[in-house]
Amino acid sequence: MKGTQLGEFEEIVLLTIALLYDDAYGVAVVDALSSRLDRSMSLGVVHRTMQRLEEKGLVHSRFGEATAERGGRAKRLFTVIMAGEQALRESRRIRNELWEGIPKTAFNHQT
Repeated sequence: MKGTQLGEFEEIVLLTIALLYDDAYGVAVVDALSSRLDRSMSLGVVHRTMQRLEEKGLVHSRFGEATAERGGRAKRLFTVIMAGEQALRESRRIRNELWEGIPKTAFNHQT
């Protein structure tokens, strides 16, 4: 397994795959990200990120059934596996520790 350190975009894509659960394929992930982040996403960038997550051993992909609406092509569906869940939990733990360690006065801005 490659490193399990997650970049910010990898983390967001991995969370979206988990959110979509059994319907996480390229276009669905792009749509979910675009609506939640309120910005357009490139399908190519999302695909490459999903492939990188699979190379890191954090997700598994499989092909669904071929559908007429896709011209007989099958969707490549992604699922978060245990290592992906662990990487997300570790990322969350680190972020929470950092947030909890910020002194209350750190955001007391003087204008």
